[in-house]
Amino acid sequence: MPDTADDLFAHGKRLYLLDGMALTYRAHFALVRSPRFTSSGLCTSAVFGMINAVSDIIKREKPTHLMVAFDTSEPTQRHIEFPEYKAQRDAMPEDISKQLPYIDRLFDAFKIKTVRMPGYEADDIIGTVAMQADQAGFETWMVTPDKDYHQLVRPNVHVYKPGRQGGDSEILDIPAVLKKWEIERVDQVIDILGLMGDSSDNIPGIPGIGPKTAQKLIAKYGTVENLLAHAEELKGKQKERVIENHDQALLSKRLVTIQLDVPVEIDLDSLAWTAYDDDKLKELFMELEFDTLGKRLFGKSFSSASVRADVIREKRETEIQATLFDEPADEKTIADVKHVYQTVDTAEGRSELIAKLKQQQRFCFDTETTGLDARRALPLGLAVSFKNHEAYYVVITPTGESNVQSNWDEKAERENAIAILSEFADVMGDESIQKVGHNLKYDITLLKWHGVQVRGPLMDTMLAHSMKEPEMRHGLDYLASLYLNYRPIPTSDLIGPKGDDQKNMRDVDLATLSEYACEDADITLQLADAIAPDIKERGVAEVCYDVECPLIPVLVEMEFEGINLNVPSLNAYSVKLGKEIEDLQSRIFAAAGHEFNVDSPKQLGVVLYDELKVEDKPKKTATGQYSTREAELERLAPRHEIIRDVLEYRNARKLKSVYVDQLPESVNPQTGRLHTHYSQAWTSTGRMQSNNPNLQTIPIRKERGRDIRAAFVARDEDHQLLSADYSQIELRVMAELSGDEGMMDAFVSGEDIHRVTASKVYKVDLDDVTREMRDKAKTVNFGIIYGISAFGLQQRLNIPRGEAKELIDNYFEKYPGVQEYIDRTIAFAKENGYVATGTGRRRYLRDINSKSKTVVNAAERLAMNSPIQGTAADMLKLAMIKVHCALREGDFKTKMLLTVHDELVFDMPKDEADTVMPVIEDAMKTAMPMNVPIVVEMGTGDNWLEAH
Repeated sequence: MPDTADDLFAHGKRLYLLDGMALTYRAHFALVRSPRFTSSGLCTSAVFGMINAVSDIIKREKPTHLMVAFDTSEPTQRHIEFPEYKAQRDAMPEDISKQLPYIDRLFDAFKIKTVRMPGYEADDIIGTVAMQADQAGFETWMVTPDKDYHQLVRPNVHVYKPGRQGGDSEILDIPAVLKKWEIERVDQVIDILGLMGDSSDNIPGIPGIGPKTAQKLIAKYGTVENLLAHAEELKGKQKERVIENHDQALLSKRLVTIQLDVPVEIDLDSLAWTAYDDDKLKELFMELEFDTLGKRLFGKSFSSASVRADVIREKRETEIQATLFDEPADEKTIADVKHVYQTVDTAEGRSELIAKLKQQQRFCFDTETTGLDARRALPLGLAVSFKNHEAYYVVITPTGESNVQSNWDEKAERENAIAILSEFADVMGDESIQKVGHNLKYDITLLKWHGVQVRGPLMDTMLAHSMKEPEMRHGLDYLASLYLNYRPIPTSDLIGPKGDDQKNMRDVDLATLSEYACEDADITLQLADAIAPDIKERGVAEVCYDVECPLIPVLVEMEFEGINLNVPSLNAYSVKLGKEIEDLQSRIFAAAGHEFNVDSPKQLGVVLYDELKVEDKPKKTATGQYSTREAELERLAPRHEIIRDVLEYRNARKLKSVYVDQLPESVNPQTGRLHTHYSQAWTSTGRMQSNNPNLQTIPIRKERGRDIRAAFVARDEDHQLLSADYSQIELRVMAELSGDEGMMDAFVSGEDIHRVTASKVYKVDLDDVTREMRDKAKTVNFGIIYGISAFGLQQRLNIPRGEAKELIDNYFEKYPGVQEYIDRTIAFAKENGYVATGTGRRRYLRDINSKSKTVVNAAERLAMNSPIQGTAADMLKLAMIKVHCALREGDFKTKMLLTVHDELVFDMPKDEADTVMPVIEDAMKTAMPMNVPIVVEMGTGDNWLEAH
């Protein structure tokens, strides 16, 4: 142990004493203008602010010891001596009192000792402990906004006043206190406080003496007692008041004096702080829905949904491992398992391996490359495995530092890679052999761009697991640990951690890379066997083996084909859009009466709401800023031309920056075509996403978006683009799933479903349905699918709430089967925790039985909508597979290029139109047999706009 105080300070014992109640009030009222609430309505402002304050202290100040003290409701010596003490204080706000148990749990989770002592206030406890710590050689900070603590400042005892809303904190040492109070000694703070009194604590002081007068009097007389002894020297009213309030002044001084002899038994070493209790803190974050704080402290979300998902995931992990292993054991690594991995680097060796592969019913393969872009990466090697613990690594491009030269010939190496890979073309294209892999789309894409076509049944362990366990992770290392209790060689062992200094796989020596690649193929093959039994048991075999895995080569072919882009027309359109943007900006400035940054939501809000006053009570964001979201501006658009111009400005800016200027840059210089990338498991409903570039968000309702589509053109003069689009597919799926007779009859008869719905909800004959009625009925039709409420419909149609409610009520009255479907689906979700499509695609809904009505309502909307969206997604994917096969079997030259929402786009030779279009239409109509008629709308043209 250190012998002196200096020794202690050298060891850095830093004690922070927190004034719990003062900090609670401060935190709560700091957010009074934008309070925080959970979805169940519990105010959490104080807890939220307290977490920020304490976390900030821990991060910035690095305390070695921490303690928090709270007041109690029991009377103190001050109350006994002066019953009116704090009598005028309002009762604690209910929003604060409800948070106190959570604040206690917070400090428990922070592992910070909490002290309460009946009969003593927090400042007395803190004062006593601060003096004890001072004697023991600690450096101490009293964390509080309360000025009373200034009387306790010593050479090694300071006041730490937290900053407001993330501002800088203020540290008060002896010089700072003396300067602030204009005194000579710290203890004179007590005298000033006694003279001026404190209205918040109902301490009377001497009437008529405020802070400045008190400072002057104490500066002259030193103490209250000395002032009273020399009261005759004062003049006028001041003299009278001091003499008349002699006893009250002494009483007030006693009341403001912090006690330093509280019988608190604290072992200072027990206040040592080490770390949070992660589990308790995560549980609190989950309960109070503190998503942002969770990300800040733990690097990931700990909102209620996120933490609950973690709990569910951990439970499922335990269940899985219980079925696979008798008892927990340490993970094995490559050093613990006998294995035979061979490197193949000769033509003879490759020939022998290919002969072995041709004898297999299945094999697993994995490629090693120089990058993540399968279209541009150079193949380094091909690993294959068809028996557990055995694998082969075929060297394609030599690796290791000695093989990497500054003047290497990429063209020659790529030609060499193509030559070696071509040797495997027959076995890769053998349709009788199943191919296994993890993220097969990458490997099949790489081979496709190097001349090798992969065919035959596929088993992608990443995709299959995402169908089986959609709420879990799907990385190879994670799955190996979960299902095989095995830890593969980390990639970082080969090329280092992610970052600027990370090496390339080409830098890795051959022996190391061979072992790494062989292990990947070996482990993936074992994983396929480990997860296969559960795929059937969990009812996802169809979506896995009939939908997702067969779709992989279809997407690879589409991405490889790409689409022709008229770059000159887009460049010209960019100039035109730039002029439109300038004109719109000028009109906006003219309407505002001055220039401002139209792209700044804050500046735009000031113009719209403060200056032009387009709304009496404008909506605000969570940060208190005026809302200028698109939906809000669209609602207000009829009120002022400037809003319509702002919406047009935003639309033009987005299209120019995101599409018109960027699409030409995405054209592949080697092919001259644009190649998007499809992610087939992007959403929980099964809908696909295109990216790099994203072609699914090009707006087509406005003229500008249509002009962009016109830039997508046919291959040449002998081709046309063909668009095949499912008509009203989600409504037809709704009719199929609900079995509602009225809706089914409308589709069977071929009537316009929106006119039929308008006739029903407005209770008029079909012939009497107006265009306005049809438009509103269309909104109702699609709104019902997404669980729209009367309020939502009111906002969407800008109609009275009563009319919106009547439309929805009439809808369910005329389509009772839809209501039955909704009730049935929600009941299933509540009982099972998920909903599913006919192919088995699951959407888990963990909040469906929440105690929060708001959360439950959201989950119920997902429950009713997910099977509809998911079924439509499955139908499109099955159609793509069926069309792909039909084109191949018919030896057509027509190529499928794009899929956007429910539409497929093809490059079609003009002379194939009469024969191929009926084949495509039939494949799409029969992809998923249904009782409701499926309609496919088809169009052709020299560009996508004409075809669509």
